[in-house]
Amino acid sequence: MSPENASTESDLGPARPAERSCDVLVVGAGPSGSAAAYWLASRGLDVVVVEKKHFPRQKTCGDGLTPRSVRQLADMGLEPDLSARQHRYEGLRSMAFGRTLEMKWPSGPDYPDYGYTVTRYDLDGLVAANAEKAGAELWQGAEAVGPLAGDGETDRAGLRRAGGARVLDTARGTVSEVRARYTVVADGSLTRFGRALGTARVKTWPQGMALRGYYSSPRHDDAYIESHLDIRDREGNVVPGYGWIFPLGDGRVNVGVGLLSTSDRWKGVNTTKLMEQFVDFAPRSWCLGPDTALGEPTGGRLPMGLSVGPRAGADWVVVGDAAGSINPFNGEGIAYGYETGRIAAEIVAGAAGADDPSRLADYEARLEAEYGRYYAVARSFVRLIEDPRVMRACVGAGMYVTPVMEWMLRIMANLIRPELAGPPEAIYRSAAALSRYVERRRLRTAG
Repeated sequence: MSPENASTESDLGPARPAERSCDVLVVGAGPSGSAAAYWLASRGLDVVVVEKKHFPRQKTCGDGLTPRSVRQLADMGLEPDLSARQHRYEGLRSMAFGRTLEMKWPSGPDYPDYGYTVTRYDLDGLVAANAEKAGAELWQGAEAVGPLAGDGETDRAGLRRAGGARVLDTARGTVSEVRARYTVVADGSLTRFGRALGTARVKTWPQGMALRGYYSSPRHDDAYIESHLDIRDREGNVVPGYGWIFPLGDGRVNVGVGLLSTSDRWKGVNTTKLMEQFVDFAPRSWCLGPDTALGEPTGGRLPMGLSVGPRAGADWVVVGDAAGSINPFNGEGIAYGYETGRIAAEIVAGAAGADDPSRLADYEARLEAEYGRYYAVARSFVRLIEDPRVMRACVGAGMYVTPVMEWMLRIMANLIRPELAGPPEAIYRSAAALSRYVERRRLRTAG
């Protein structure tokens, strides 16, 4: 090898082994994958995490951490890093139809009463490094190109096996075979690896479309994140979604639009135009415009409400965006990435400890127990607000009654406490009962 080539090779880091065996392979080191890796490694399992990109890396996101996310990061020991370096905010400012309401996050025993804003450029590498500190082995620039098990390999119940993955070193072009007793699929909303194992999205369930960009702003350290609930299409119709302005505390704000829908009516909406209209419409005090834009906006589609399945197979589970775990009420995905990664780690560790892969079926049951009814209510909510008249009536009326909007904030951020008898819990229980009734009627009609 020439001296020039030797230098280039050293820049690539150590070569990966042609074969590697481990207890658990985690495909993807985003929020769900890194959380799963942290909790698995903390339990003493041999964990390999493969991530196609290198940290730090850009990721399209609103960059807002709600109290649910903060709780998970604190449990992983990472809140000191957040409090020392990132912008902390107190609550949500909602704006619609000429009204403004400022609502602080509710206080309670389960979640903090504050959030942080932090770019995924900074956050994801922090959580991945934390998994490494716990004992996970992180391969960056490593793409899982396919399961090791063949298409026909199944267990006794007929469930597809993964067996680990063939992993491409994206810089060298070499391929390693990583054999794993269990595989956690965490490769995001496109989830090519998940699709190779047979996962698919329920297309009649809500899917989000979002676009975000960064702007310089004198209000970069505002104490509230801001949500606009009356964004409009080019005909002036209120669309089922929202615009946001999230202060980052470093001179920038994250600005974006999200569209939540199941209806064909909204598939033709141009999110780029929607974003332009929202920037023009936003309060002038934020100083948003072409001269303060810090680059072109980026976006993507967001599968929601656990719309992707199956989420467990013979030796694998699917977590985070790859499982469609985003909250349909508000488009929040980071918290549910951390949470589903943690749940998966618990189930996989139990299966590994008992040497009983059939225990992976418990993962589906846990997801249903944690999110099933809540997401069913959220899906019904999205269907309702697809009608602009309903959207206007609900939001317009609610903006005049502060307690109602505070209750809705608690519900939409999934901060309700079902054991309590407060108004938010009562509203939620009524909505859940209604969603069950509608679901039964639909099934009877379909039958």
